[in-house]
Amino acid sequence: MTDPIRLSKRLIELVGCSRREAELFIEGGWVKVNGEVVEEAQTKVTDEKVELHPDAVAAAPEPVTILLHAPAGLSLEAALQLISPATLGDEHRYGIRPLKGHFLRLESSAPLQAKASGLLVFTQDWRILRKLTDDMKKIEQEYVADIDGEIAQHGLNRLNHGFTYKGKELPAVKASWQNETRLRFAMKNPAPGLLMQLCEAVGLKVVGLRRIRIGGVSMGKLAVGQWRYLSAKEKF
Repeated sequence: MTDPIRLSKRLIELVGCSRREAELFIEGGWVKVNGEVVEEAQTKVTDEKVELHPDAVAAAPEPVTILLHAPAGLSLEAALQLISPATLGDEHRYGIRPLKGHFLRLESSAPLQAKASGLLVFTQDWRILRKLTDDMKKIEQEYVADIDGEIAQHGLNRLNHGFTYKGKELPAVKASWQNETRLRFAMKNPAPGLLMQLCEAVGLKVVGLRRIRIGGVSMGKLAVGQWRYLSAKEKF
């Protein structure tokens, strides 16, 4: 039995790398201890088997952006707590390897409409955060609303051209039927509560509301509470 030493020090002894390289290998998820990936350089080891992946790269992990299908009614802080390796979408478990570092320092912008579920964005990338903060007024969002009731005469036309309701000017949006009980809305930077108010103004009651797209990024096939990584090809 040897005295416990830091995993990074053991890796230096095994492969002859620098201390910084050892830390980057470990943070990148390239090091296994007794067959299990360990991502903390300060982990103490003794006689365990330490292995470095043959494709290991001594580089800091790239910042990630996470797309979450959030349940309705959660704060951003509560929604963030849903994100873990266990809740990665079933169809998205290939490609990027989830690392513990991916779930640190995540920030969000573009909150959902009140009582809405759907797409929330959490990111470590300052460029994306700035895009979703500074340019949000220019980015189109898409919602689908499950509705009850019968739409007023010429109601769809009114939604698409804007109108006055209870003395308030309501903006024009892109509205269309998906089916007999579901409306699709596309608009830029909707004010809080706008979609509920628009539906009420044409005689409809919203029984469910879900955001499915922000700019050029769609939520995709995610069950409620699941998430996926934003791919390099997707742009807001």
